[in-house]
Amino acid sequence: MKNDLLFDFTVDKAAKTVYITREFDAELSLVWDAFTQKEILDQWSAPAPYKAKTKYMNFVVGGKRFYAMVSPDGQENWVIQEYTSITPKMNFKMLNAFADKDENPQLPGSEWEYNFSEQNGITKVNITIFNESFDRMERLLEGFQQGFSMTLENLESLLTNKSQK
Repeated sequence: MKNDLLFDFTVDKAAKTVYITREFDAELSLVWDAFTQKEILDQWSAPAPYKAKTKYMNFVVGGKRFYAMVSPDGQENWVIQEYTSITPKMNFKMLNAFADKDENPQLPGSEWEYNFSEQNGITKVNITIFNESFDRMERLLEGFQQGFSMTLENLESLLTNKSQK
């Protein structure tokens, strides 16, 4: 694992947008799979002590992932994501919204765009999150940066373990 990997988290409040750039010491195909396969997503995509639990995921344009972040005491916080664009191993976009256990979204949500590139065995992921509502973005930011940073660290550990096998 390299300690000089890029990690940048920038908030543009005027544009209601969060920009995240993260490098991983892993092949692009491994990183792509980690973001697009539910079995792998469930291993890293919730900040400890929470666990991710995907009820279903269909990674195609118009498909959805419906999952919960489950607290240690079993409380479930549901999220629904709808994939709006996919260019394999390069880019995907989705709409993201909190939801109840019956899949009713709490709107407004946010638009996420992921871009992937690899150079010399280092994969860079650029994530842009646009929030239609400034108020929603403000409410989320307090814990979001810390929580999302933790999930990306989870992914780094997972990728390091997979690369060593």
